[in-house]
Amino acid sequence: MKFIIAIPLDTRPEQYARLCELRAVFAQVCNHLAPAVQASRIWNRVTLHHLHYHALREQFPGLGSQMVCNAIYAVSKMARLVYQHPKSPYNVAAKDARPLPLLRFAESCPVYFDRHTLSIKEEQLSLFTMDGRMHFELTLAPAKRVVFAQAKLREIALKERTDQRFELSFYLESEGALVTNLQPSPPPVKALSLAEIVPDYVSVEVTP
Repeated sequence: MKFIIAIPLDTRPEQYARLCELRAVFAQVCNHLAPAVQASRIWNRVTLHHLHYHALREQFPGLGSQMVCNAIYAVSKMARLVYQHPKSPYNVAAKDARPLPLLRFAESCPVYFDRHTLSIKEEQLSLFTMDGRMHFELTLAPAKRVVFAQAKLREIALKERTDQRFELSFYLESEGALVTNLQPSPPPVKALSLAEIVPDYVSVEVTP
């Protein structure tokens, strides 16, 4: 059983600017790593970490060690989708000799967090920025508290909505049913194509 809990952030102008800066540098790291993935055909998260982590830390010291790890995760996740999706024309299983396309991340890409870069204690949410931790008051409905307490957290993504407001999306999963009135995420009603799955913040650039 999967759940998505979205928490909008009530940011002041200065906080909004800090989150935009974080997102911009996060996208820069992704775009710095993507050509190496394209050339090497390696996108395993652990292997990418061993190959590129130290160089990325040196080039982007302000982003912090764990956030660099999260950027590596973002590239690995998107590469798995584009290069391994059964319906992808770029699926490496086809053993096509053509070069792989280049993945390019827009500055609107989500920023991934984890337990090292985001924490929730009582009524406070704290998250990493390049200029120190940012804190928000957090009030969760009882049903959401049950999910947070009992389900396993799989992913945290910071995204900007169309109304220019940042929102944290928590992706959680439980092996069993939870006693809560919060509805789980519905399963997809059909098998989607690659074009329907690749988010609009990623472009797939094919080498002529």
